[in-house]
Amino acid sequence: MKEPWPSAGGYKYPLLPEGQSWFTEEDLATYGALYEKLGFRIALQVPYRSFGEDFNLPDPVVKLPALLIMGGKDYVFKFPRIEDLTKGEKAKEFVPNLEITFIPEGTHFVQEQFPKQVNQFILAFLAKHV
Repeated sequence: MKEPWPSAGGYKYPLLPEGQSWFTEEDLATYGALYEKLGFRIALQVPYRSFGEDFNLPDPVVKLPALLIMGGKDYVFKFPRIEDLTKGEKAKEFVPNLEITFIPEGTHFVQEQFPKQVNQFILAFLAKHV
């Protein structure tokens, strides 16, 4: 993959080596077509661009069980407060029944890198809560 985003927010993103089995040229074309059609701004608004915004929610706490699966090497940890929010479990202030699972070698597209593991985590979560 040729420098998809060489720099954003002052952080230089690592490039993916060519020939990743979990992210094909077809995948890239699919994502590219969606971003061309829908734009990238909305994807970037959630969550880091909306930090500090007041949404006037009467009860901003999510009370249902929730699951967050992240890659341990996700580049979003370079953004301010993301690591505290997830690894420090600050997110549980807003989602008290949140289960956070990290796949140590995963990056931002952990569901594509480790689909079997992600599916196992989801199925186990559903089995506990359904």
